[in-house]
Amino acid sequence: MGFDSEKQSISSVGQVSNFSTFEIGVSFVSVNLDHSFWIWDSEFTNPAGDSSSGGIISVKEPLIKEKHCPENYSVLAAIPPFLFPALGALLFGYEIGATSCATISIKSPTLSGVSWYNLSSVDVGIFTSGSLYGALLGSIVAFTVADNIGRRKELILAAFLYLVGAIVTAIAPVFSVLIIGRVIYGIGIGLTMHAAPMYIAETAPSQIRGRMISLKEFSTVLGMVGGYGIGSFWVTVISGWRYMYATIVPLPVIMGIGMCCLPASPRWLLLRSLQGKGNVENLQQAAIRSLRRLRGSVVADSAAEQVNEILVELSSVGEDKEATLGELFQGKCLKALTIAGGLVLFQQITGQPSVLYYAASILQTAGFSAATDATRISILLGLLKLVMTGVAVIVIDRLGRRPLLLGGVSGMVISLFLLGSYYILYNTVPAVAVVALLLYVGCYQISFGPIGWLMISEIFPLKLRGRGISIAVLVNFGTNALVTFAFSPLKELLGAGVLFCGFGVICVLSLFFIYFIVPETKGLTLEEIEAKCL
Repeated sequence: MGFDSEKQSISSVGQVSNFSTFEIGVSFVSVNLDHSFWIWDSEFTNPAGDSSSGGIISVKEPLIKEKHCPENYSVLAAIPPFLFPALGALLFGYEIGATSCATISIKSPTLSGVSWYNLSSVDVGIFTSGSLYGALLGSIVAFTVADNIGRRKELILAAFLYLVGAIVTAIAPVFSVLIIGRVIYGIGIGLTMHAAPMYIAETAPSQIRGRMISLKEFSTVLGMVGGYGIGSFWVTVISGWRYMYATIVPLPVIMGIGMCCLPASPRWLLLRSLQGKGNVENLQQAAIRSLRRLRGSVVADSAAEQVNEILVELSSVGEDKEATLGELFQGKCLKALTIAGGLVLFQQITGQPSVLYYAASILQTAGFSAATDATRISILLGLLKLVMTGVAVIVIDRLGRRPLLLGGVSGMVISLFLLGSYYILYNTVPAVAVVALLLYVGCYQISFGPIGWLMISEIFPLKLRGRGISIAVLVNFGTNALVTFAFSPLKELLGAGVLFCGFGVICVLSLFFIYFIVPETKGLTLEEIEAKCL
């Protein structure tokens, strides 16, 4: 298809706005047992009354096709749009692993290499949670600017903050500068965990979107294991904590350069076009070029047609009107916020930070020594998380989101009650605790771990996706901080057994939430998800 025919095809999209001249009545017809959403009945009323049949045209055709043809794409072309955003997730995971080792190094009078090694418990808490507070700040920044600068530029900014944060942390001469470096790095985390799933979701073909976003979680876990491994290598070296953070300096450079070479999200470009934020024709032509680069030569002739289809679908679900802040808490946006916010809330309050925090002491009861094996225990759990996340990546676009969530969370319920019963009844049988711990970690990594981030990236309508995901990320990091902070005092007040059983009860509640609220989005385009699931 030549440029002229493309231009003609794009110009025909101007007719998309004609949808707004019809009054569209939509009724939800049925939901099957696995909560897949199927049929829309639409009645079009032509106000002008100039139809061939009179004034009202009744149809049984959905605005969004019930079934769509699989999207053509090149595997090689699909890798870079995943790889460079996923580097940001890897840098997040690395920070978790490396910081656990850096805490040991920086407190050592012989290995810290600084005169201010004698840190109080409050200082240690500020050091370990500095990036978390930065991530909260990054989520707030994303809420205010992300939709204006776009996903690609947000990831470039995140790479820059990663780089600055790592350098400042590595060369920090005093404790206050160290914390500044941690917060800067954390802002990069907040921006990455906001923009990376969005960019991947909006650029990946629908038939592999779940796998791609789950691979982002795989990258986070891979970074965590790498952080533990590199941290254990440097932990016995003087000023080893500096080397832990300096080691990763090349990665944000690669991430930033890679994102500079990638195109902007075609859906973000089309949203700007529909809402009149720029030259309409230029934005639509940019979306065509972007789609060609993202899908490869197999769509060279059909890119304009695909852009037309996306524009029609976006217009049919009201994306041509600029969103207001109030819309986020109304209608379909409120439903999306309930689904996404509920998933990330349950992701944290079902005990994930606490179980991992308690993992070392659980395994010590099984015969592991605290001094020698602490880092090895962390690496062991990281490898288990890596393997189980890999399993989720393989099956998620085959089995769907709901079966993995329901099955994985059911396993978490069993493991949490087992863990609670160990501390209450069976504390002379450490094998119970070890089995429960491994079961919990494995089940979490095939359910809440990857699917929480996947669902929040695909469930929001496009015009509010940036703000919606920033709220979900804020809930995620905020709840993580709260659960981590509250765990120790609650353990002292209630005891570990009661606390883990309490997490088990919350996990049961999350099963009801998943079964009755969370839809199945396997194989649907983002526009179909908005039309059929909200």
